[in-house]
Order: sequence, then C-alpha cells, then structure tokens
Amino acid sequence: MELMGTSPDPIRILSVDDHPVLREGIAALIVNHTDIKLVAQASNGLEAIQQFRLHRPDVTLMDLQMPEMSGIDAIIAINSEFPGARFIVLTTYAGDVLARRALRAGAQAYVLKSLLRKDLPDTIRAVHAGKKCISPEIAAQLADHVADDTLTAREIEVLRLIAAGEGNKVIADQLSITEETVKTHVKNILSKLGANARTHAVMIALRRGIIEL
Repeated sequence: MELMGTSPDPIRILSVDDHPVLREGIAALIVNHTDIKLVAQASNGLEAIQQFRLHRPDVTLMDLQMPEMSGIDAIIAINSEFPGARFIVLTTYAGDVLARRALRAGAQAYVLKSLLRKDLPDTIRAVHAGKKCISPEIAAQLADHVADDTLTAREIEVLRLIAAGEGNKVIADQLSITEETVKTHVKNILSKLGANARTHAVMIALRRGIIEL
C-alpha cells in the first residue's frame, strides 16, 4: 500500500568546478528546488572521482578546464568505474570540438555557464530521466562544423606551439621534424580552419576548443 504524502527521493548532485564562486552559485540555485539536492562538491577531476565514489550521485555537474585533472578525463575515469554515471558539462566555451570530446567521453548534456540560472534545474531533471541536452548555441556550432576536416594530432601539436609564440625553427627542433614539414603543417592548418594567418588560426582553434591556453 502506498503511503499518502510521500514524494520521490531528490536527485542527488555532485558539483565539480575549480571556482568556489560558481559552486556557491550552483548551490544557491539548487537549494530552492525540493526535488534536487547537492550532496558533494569538488574542485578538480581527481577530487571529483573521490567524491563520486563516496556519494554515488545521480547526476554530476562537471567543469572541463580544471587543475590536476580535466573534466573530460574525470568523466572517462568515472564512467569506466561506474558505467551508469550521468554528467552535465558546464562550460564557458561553445566550441564544437570540446563539446564533441565531452559527449564522446560520456556526457549527457553540455550547457553554457551563462545559461545556468535559466536552464540548470530542468537540465538536471531531463538528464536524470535519461535524456540528452545540448545548448542551442553549441548544437549550432556542431552542425556548422560537422563536415570540416579534422586536424591531425601532429597539426594540433604544431598549433599549440604556434599559440605559445614559437617560430618554425623552434617548432621543427621541438618536434624533431624539418622546417619544410612545419610549413606544410601550417599550410594544412590554415586551410582546414579557414584561417588567413597563424594568429587567426590560433583564435579559431581556441574558440572551437581544439587547443587550450
């Protein structure tokens, strides 16, 4: 016999972000919803794994760029240990490459931090119910670049060194390749990204989440 007045257990949340102010904001946002409960917090990927093991949350809110271990690496590690884990990635970046990596790692939702106040509670409920959620801005980015040629691992290495301000000779020395090979990689990078110069290529790559500074 079902007892009158009983309600389902609240959705248990682990919040992971290296910025205490954001974690406080999430806590303040969740406290007003009786069907959602914040049970643990972490400031990096390693702490996230430890807190997940301790609390086994229903849904984890995961930042991507953190010290010690990134959010994507933490998602992969937790998923390997707890295959039923559910993740909502909270990010400042609408980059399609970063979003694709997060979704491939096992995230069920990808939400911009600027939309948290409006979207977070409903996104938590949807993910807990087994649905996938992607912010419209991110979905548009994914659609815009679906047919793009992806950069090779070597091209990304070259691009990271360009972003660090290195010239062709230093890049060649660091990667043990010739300067001519570096020039070929740079030409391919510009072509694939639709960039008109090295600096432009770095800006595009940062915006899309191909590289991080």
